[in-house]
Amino acid sequence: MKRKITIPFLVVLLIALDQAVKYYIVSNFSLGQVRKFIPKIVSLTYLRNTGAAFSILENQQWFFALITCTVIGVAVWYLLKNIQGSKWLLTGLILIIAGGLGNFIDRIQQGFVVDMFQLDFVNFAIFNVADMYLTVGVVILLLVILKEETNGIEN
Repeated sequence: MKRKITIPFLVVLLIALDQAVKYYIVSNFSLGQVRKFIPKIVSLTYLRNTGAAFSILENQQWFFALITCTVIGVAVWYLLKNIQGSKWLLTGLILIIAGGLGNFIDRIQQGFVVDMFQLDFVNFAIFNVADMYLTVGVVILLLVILKEETNGIEN
């Protein structure tokens, strides 16, 4: 029972953090402005992304809404089905749900996603907190699946 109460709280907390960072950037940066955050590692840059990662499929908001609803729906279903599963499985799903909803809120409210983290040591897409949730969540799920597959082979 405790997990059922904690999970929504964690999702809301993660979304609130994502939205707070985006609000800070929009309120304190002009569009395209760059400020050093951790020198030679990360800068903060206010960008509006109307596409997906690396700005692919720009201005396809209907497509992103459909994909987001599908992914979140599947993640919520899988989470409820496996509510007694490992903490790693639940963590991965929570991160995916929170990340998807964080960016979905931007797309619905503004028609674009606010991005801000720019890696200074490599040429990489500028991203946001929700993107980090999604990335880490997917990696965790992949590791959980690989571990389950490996354990299944050994048995």
